[in-house]
Amino acid sequence: MNTPNTLLVDTGPLVALADKRDAAHVACTTFLAAHRGRLITTWAVLTEFSHLTPTIAATLRLYRWIDRGGMDILPLGRDELVRAIDWIEKYADRPMDLADASLVVAAMNTGIHTVWTLDRNDFDTYRLPGRKRFRLAMP
Repeated sequence: MNTPNTLLVDTGPLVALADKRDAAHVACTTFLAAHRGRLITTWAVLTEFSHLTPTIAATLRLYRWIDRGGMDILPLGRDELVRAIDWIEKYADRPMDLADASLVVAAMNTGIHTVWTLDRNDFDTYRLPGRKRFRLAMP
């Protein structure tokens, strides 16, 4: 699953893409237009997006784009949740939310360590096993 130019996608860029008033909208739109590779996210990220997005129309646009092959969604079953809980406990001082924890688990499961995020502070702090850092794909 880990191929060159494959990115894990956090909530921030999705919200910025959906909201033209968002300060990162233009940068994220430009970044997405230039990206040649796969995009992967998790159900926890999509849930967070649906709560932060300005309208149901924006949410439906994202879901339709995913349906057309714009992005893959990794499962978040019981095993992944248990692993995510461990990460949430480890970073309780930040605090780490389920969306971020699901991306850490996804990174471990897929070997993809590049994340498209606007949340530089957290993903600069999180460490994968072996103290490996995330690579940040930032617009």
